[in-house]
Amino acid sequence: MKILISNDDGVHAEGLIALVGALNKLGKVHVVAPDRDHSGVSNALTLNRPVRVRTLENGFVSVEGTPTDCVHLAITGLLNEQPHIVVSGINRGSNLGDDVLYSGTVAAAIEGRYLGLSTMAISLAAEGHTPVHYHYETAAAVAKQLVERLLIKAFPVNTILNVNVPNVPLDQLEGFEVTRLGARHKSEKAIAQLDPRGHTIYWIGPVGAEQDAGIGTDFYAINKRKVSITPLQIDLTHYQVCDQLSEWADGLELCTGNL
Repeated sequence: MKILISNDDGVHAEGLIALVGALNKLGKVHVVAPDRDHSGVSNALTLNRPVRVRTLENGFVSVEGTPTDCVHLAITGLLNEQPHIVVSGINRGSNLGDDVLYSGTVAAAIEGRYLGLSTMAISLAAEGHTPVHYHYETAAAVAKQLVERLLIKAFPVNTILNVNVPNVPLDQLEGFEVTRLGARHKSEKAIAQLDPRGHTIYWIGPVGAEQDAGIGTDFYAINKRKVSITPLQIDLTHYQVCDQLSEWADGLELCTGNL
């Protein structure tokens, strides 16, 4: 079993090290991860400059690029052998609901869709503005169990498992739940400040609070101290609207005079 591990928190992140420790027991692990924190970069791919890589003393490969860069390079020539699965994480903080649109952690798992097994993004749902203890060992144990399960019973290619683990000791978990993505309210306001030269700068505001967090959602499972497992797919086509859109577009014709 050859496992590719990446993340968006960076190659030195505590969550990544915990994940490697757990999955090392299942097979050969390759680590290809960003050289620094790339949270929130989604599926960005570096195309306008070369991407530099460096192998660290512990064997991890550090990449001057995004999480997607890391996985893309790994499976298109950086590694001498093709991995069977990509596991991304352990992210410091949740990736629930709309978060998956921005998450570099999820993006790394998505980039592994070309491989023969499902890929997986693992996040530790540790929230709040006060310092907390991060129970990475809990998320690592969950990741190990899920990868073992995939080896016994695999899902089709192009299935991405978005896994969120409550930030509690392992013996306080209340089980596993297959969920759908919930939704958040819109993000809080951007924060405007002046830089030392008097120019206005902006900080992106915090994510919005839970909006759709009812039974069956990833938010609901986490709030019940359950591991949330949400299957994701790449195809964003809104199939239910196709017929309606065809009717709406009926009669449209190219009128060059209006262009």
